[in-house]
Amino acid sequence: MTIDLPEDYRPSEDEPYMNPRQLEYFRRKLLKWREEILRGSDLTLQQLQQEGERPADFTDLASSESQRFVELRTRDRERKLLAKIDAALKRIEEGTYGYCEETHEPIGLKRLEARPIATLSIEAQERHERREKVYRDD
Repeated sequence: MTIDLPEDYRPSEDEPYMNPRQLEYFRRKLLKWREEILRGSDLTLQQLQQEGERPADFTDLASSESQRFVELRTRDRERKLLAKIDAALKRIEEGTYGYCEETHEPIGLKRLEARPIATLSIEAQERHERREKVYRDD
Protein backbone atom coordinates (compact mmCIF):
# COMPACT_ATOMS: atom_id res chain seq x y z
CA MET A 1 0.00 0.00 0.00
CA THR A 2 1.50 3.30 -1.10
CA ILE A 3 0.60 6.44 0.79
CA ASP A 4 0.53 9.74 -1.06
CA LEU A 5 2.52 12.36 0.84
CA PRO A 6 2.87 16.00 -0.16
CA GLU A 7 6.49 16.99 -0.86
CA ASP A 8 6.50 19.37 2.14
CA TYR A 9 4.88 16.93 4.62
CA ARG A 10 6.41 16.87 8.10
CA PRO A 11 5.02 14.74 10.95
CA SER A 12 3.11 16.79 13.48
CA GLU A 13 2.21 16.40 17.15
CA ASP A 14 -1.36 17.30 16.09
CA GLU A 15 -1.91 13.93 14.38
CA PRO A 16 -2.03 10.42 15.86
CA TYR A 17 1.45 9.12 16.68
CA MET A 18 2.93 6.75 14.09
CA ASN A 19 -0.10 6.91 11.82
CA PRO A 20 0.35 5.58 8.26
CA ARG A 21 1.47 8.99 6.94
CA GLN A 22 4.17 9.34 9.60
CA LEU A 23 5.36 5.78 9.04
CA GLU A 24 5.58 6.41 5.29
CA TYR A 25 7.45 9.66 5.90
CA PHE A 26 10.09 7.89 8.03
CA ARG A 27 10.25 4.94 5.65
CA ARG A 28 11.07 7.29 2.77
CA LYS A 29 13.56 9.21 4.90
CA LEU A 30 15.37 5.99 5.84
CA LEU A 31 15.38 4.71 2.25
CA LYS A 32 16.82 8.01 1.00
CA TRP A 33 19.52 7.93 3.67
CA ARG A 34 20.33 4.32 2.76
CA GLU A 35 20.58 5.23 -0.93
CA GLU A 36 22.98 8.11 -0.18
CA ILE A 37 25.26 5.83 1.82
CA LEU A 38 25.29 3.18 -0.90
CA ARG A 39 26.07 5.81 -3.53
CA GLY A 40 29.01 7.00 -1.43
CA SER A 41 30.26 3.44 -1.06
CA ASP A 42 30.14 2.96 -4.81
CA LEU A 43 32.21 6.13 -5.31
CA THR A 44 34.78 4.92 -2.78
CA LEU A 45 35.12 1.58 -4.54
CA GLN A 46 35.61 3.33 -7.87
CA GLN A 47 38.28 5.60 -6.38
CA LEU A 48 40.11 2.71 -4.75
CA GLN A 49 40.12 0.80 -8.03
CA GLN A 50 41.45 3.84 -9.91
CA GLU A 51 44.27 4.30 -7.38
CA GLY A 52 46.01 1.17 -8.64
CA GLU A 53 49.42 2.80 -9.05
CA ARG A 54 51.41 3.58 -5.93
CA PRO A 55 53.18 6.94 -5.73
CA ALA A 56 56.97 6.73 -5.92
CA ASP A 57 57.52 9.40 -3.26
CA PHE A 58 57.28 8.10 0.33
CA THR A 59 55.48 11.25 1.47
CA ASP A 60 52.86 10.88 -1.26
CA LEU A 61 52.55 7.18 -0.45
CA ALA A 62 52.01 7.90 3.25
CA SER A 63 49.42 10.54 2.43
CA SER A 64 47.65 8.21 0.03
CA GLU A 65 47.59 5.37 2.56
CA SER A 66 46.31 7.71 5.26
CA GLN A 67 43.46 8.90 3.03
CA ARG A 68 42.62 5.31 2.11
CA PHE A 69 42.52 4.32 5.80
CA VAL A 70 40.15 7.20 6.65
CA GLU A 71 37.92 6.32 3.68
CA LEU A 72 37.75 2.65 4.66
CA ARG A 73 37.03 3.51 8.30
CA THR A 74 34.24 5.82 7.21
CA ARG A 75 32.78 3.08 5.01
CA ASP A 76 32.94 0.61 7.89
CA ARG A 77 30.95 3.03 10.06
CA GLU A 78 28.46 3.44 7.24
CA ARG A 79 28.17 -0.35 6.88
CA LYS A 80 27.12 -0.49 10.54
CA LEU A 81 24.73 2.39 9.94
CA LEU A 82 23.15 0.52 7.02
CA ALA A 83 22.38 -2.37 9.37
CA LYS A 84 20.64 0.06 11.74
CA ILE A 85 18.68 1.61 8.87
CA ASP A 86 17.58 -1.85 7.73
CA ALA A 87 16.54 -2.69 11.29
CA ALA A 88 14.48 0.53 11.46
CA LEU A 89 12.79 -0.32 8.14
CA LYS A 90 11.96 -3.75 9.54
CA ARG A 91 10.44 -2.13 12.65
CA ILE A 92 8.24 -0.03 10.35
CA GLU A 93 7.03 -3.22 8.66
CA GLU A 94 6.42 -4.89 12.03
CA GLY A 95 4.59 -1.90 13.48
CA THR A 96 7.05 -1.27 16.32
CA TYR A 97 8.86 1.73 14.80
CA GLY A 98 8.82 4.87 16.91
CA TYR A 99 8.45 3.08 20.22
CA CYS A 100 11.20 2.61 22.81
CA GLU A 101 12.61 -0.91 22.95
CA GLU A 102 12.88 -0.70 26.76
CA THR A 103 9.75 1.14 27.86
CA HIS A 104 7.52 0.68 24.78
CA GLU A 105 6.63 4.37 25.12
CA PRO A 106 6.75 6.71 22.08
CA ILE A 107 10.29 7.85 21.23
CA GLY A 108 8.94 11.16 19.96
CA LEU A 109 8.81 12.87 16.59
CA LYS A 110 11.59 15.36 17.29
CA ARG A 111 14.03 12.61 18.29
CA LEU A 112 13.09 10.45 15.29
CA GLU A 113 13.41 13.43 12.97
CA ALA A 114 16.95 14.01 14.27
CA ARG A 115 17.85 10.30 14.49
CA PRO A 116 15.42 8.12 12.52
CA ILE A 117 17.24 4.94 13.61
CA ALA A 118 16.67 5.65 17.32
CA THR A 119 15.44 2.66 19.30
CA LEU A 120 15.29 4.27 22.74
CA SER A 121 13.47 7.28 24.13
CA ILE A 122 15.69 10.10 25.36
CA GLU A 123 15.17 9.03 28.98
CA ALA A 124 16.01 5.38 28.26
CA GLN A 125 19.04 6.44 26.20
CA GLU A 126 20.31 8.61 29.06
CA ARG A 127 19.89 5.71 31.52
CA HIS A 128 21.74 3.43 29.11
CA GLU A 129 24.60 5.92 28.76
CA ARG A 130 24.85 6.40 32.55
CA ARG A 131 25.07 2.61 33.06
CA GLU A 132 27.71 2.42 30.31
CA LYS A 133 29.73 5.18 31.97
CA VAL A 134 29.58 3.45 35.37
CA TYR A 135 30.88 0.19 33.89
CA ARG A 136 33.55 2.02 31.87
CA ASP A 137 34.82 3.83 34.97
CA ASP A 138 35.30 0.53 36.86
